[in-house]
This record gives sequence, C-alpha cells and structure tokens, in this order.
Amino acid sequence: MRRYNAGNERIKREYEKYLREAKGQDDKSIDKVRAALVKFEDSNKFKAFKAFHIDQARQFKDALSRAKTKKGKPLSLSTIDANLRLVKGFFFWLAGQRGFKKVVRYPDVEYFNNNRKDPRAAHEQCPVHFPSKQAAFHAFQAMSDRTELERRDKAMFAFVMITGARVGAVSSLRLKHINLVDGFVYQNGREVRTKGGKTITTWFFPMHPDYLACFTNWVTFLRNDKMFGQEDALFPRPERRLVDGKFVFDTLSQEVYSSGAKVNEVFKGAFEQVQMHPYGAHSARKTLGQELSDRELPLATQKAWSQNLGHENFNTTVSSYLPVSDQEQGALIKELAADQF
Repeated sequence: MRRYNAGNERIKREYEKYLREAKGQDDKSIDKVRAALVKFEDSNKFKAFKAFHIDQARQFKDALSRAKTKKGKPLSLSTIDANLRLVKGFFFWLAGQRGFKKVVRYPDVEYFNNNRKDPRAAHEQCPVHFPSKQAAFHAFQAMSDRTELERRDKAMFAFVMITGARVGAVSSLRLKHINLVDGFVYQNGREVRTKGGKTITTWFFPMHPDYLACFTNWVTFLRNDKMFGQEDALFPRPERRLVDGKFVFDTLSQEVYSSGAKVNEVFKGAFEQVQMHPYGAHSARKTLGQELSDRELPLATQKAWSQNLGHENFNTTVSSYLPVSDQEQGALIKELAADQF
C-alpha cells in the first residue's frame, strides 16, 4: 500500500514551517500534527491534498473510530478529538494557500468537527491517582543508596518531592541552577527543558526533612567529592567504561539525560520495589497539590505555593491539582448544611 505522497510532503513542510515560525510551536507539538496528518493520509490511501473532498473527512472519522492502540484497544475519545482538531487546523490553513482556495473551502473544513457529545466526554476530568505523602516517603525510605547511581536515583526522587519539577526539567538541570544556601532551584527556560520554555524559580517545598537532607548531601557529594563544576549535570547519565573486555555503566558522567524517561523510571521503580502502584514522577505534583489543600494556608501563601509549581494562574493549581471527588463534594455540602442549623 502506498505510504508516501511527494506533493503532500512538500505542503506539510510548509505547514510545519508556519507552525514553528508564525505560531511559535515546538517540535513536540509539530510531531503530533505530523502524526495526525499521516493518519488522515492513510485513511484515504495517500491521495493528493489537491484532490480533497468532504467525504475524506468522513472516512477519516470512520478510520479513527476503528483504529486500535498498540495494546489492541480502541483509541480514546480524547485522542480521536485531538487528531480531528489537528487535521482540521491544517486544512483551515490550506484553504488560504495559493492553488488550494478553489479546492478546499472554509465550510468544507467544518466536516472535520467531532460530534458534540464525544469532545465533552473526552475532556471531562477523570479521577486522578497519586501517592499520599506517607506512601511517597515509604517508597523513598526503601530506596538503596550503596552505589553512586543509587545515590543519584534516591536524590532524584527526593528532589521531585520537594520541587514538583517536571521530568524534562529534572533531567536537564545542572549544578549552577541549584542554590542550597537560599533553598531554591532556578529553572532557566533557556537552558532547562521546562514546559513552554517558561523560567521558574522553585523554592524547596517544606516536605519531610529527609528529602532535603538527601538532596543536599547529593549536591555536596558532586561538588566536593566528584569535583563537578557549575555546568555539570545535577543528575548525570552513567559513564560507559570498559572492564575485562565488557562495557559497564557503574559510575557517573557529567552529562545530562536527553529526555525525562529516566526520572519516570526511577520514580516508578521506587514504588514497585515496595509493592505499590508505579506512580509516575508527575504524580508528585498532585501530592504537593493535596498538601496545599491539607494545610489550609492563608490565601497569599496558597498563591505562593501555586507559583512555586510554575503556575501563573492560581486557578490552574485548583483545577489540576486539587481534585474534589463526588464523595468529598457531597460531604462538604452536607457539612455546610449541618453548620447552618
């Protein structure tokens, strides 16, 4: 089956250029657009975009509804909705390009719209699972610290629990971004892989003191024992060595990881080791959000806590990290009613 259309590829490159230079989108976002367009092309056997017809939009919807994940499950409603929106955005742009204005009309693009019910269901908030602070500390205590790499992993876990930093940032931080004297990490958006390239100053959250002690010992070890400099990685990759004719990875390099995959691996592994659900590193942000709720802090302090997570808008913290279950909702409303009389 045909898997390529040279003419389409040229047009897609122009669209990618538009997204990158005019819309300021990053490579990760553009990769999602590219994947969605391949799905669309596959659904119509890679016909030229100049041969577009509204029936192709219907065929694409049918193809998405039949598609399966790698695990053999149907695509989620949110995935289907995202693919339709990305392809619709491309054709909306295409409708204004020279040579396509008579082929793709703006009303035709509306045929990529999803039905009204599925997008609503796709974006409904689902129950969020995250470790309690007690569970997280239990997993942390069970982590070994005999070797350099084990010490790094344990310090990485501790750092996530006192900063809530995202995995991309954690994996790309260098020693120069850490201030142990004043107690903060400077996530410079020009040097650290933060979300949207945002620069964030995160002061260490007041979680269990053993977290900060572990992380402080790690930074001191790197600076004093390993003689790492300011430009060296905070959580470095292993260094490959040749021992008895075999390559081993048992010591530290000075280089950062290229992605946040290792951070998630360490975090999940810590919980699996104590026979608990393998929570990802991002779930620590939910744990910190719950801690904010539990402490019943003054409004100004709540706002500071929210900013510490990198949120400019306090509503983001409330909606994303302070979930209220149906049971909690009912209990709180009933409590108000009981207090009234």
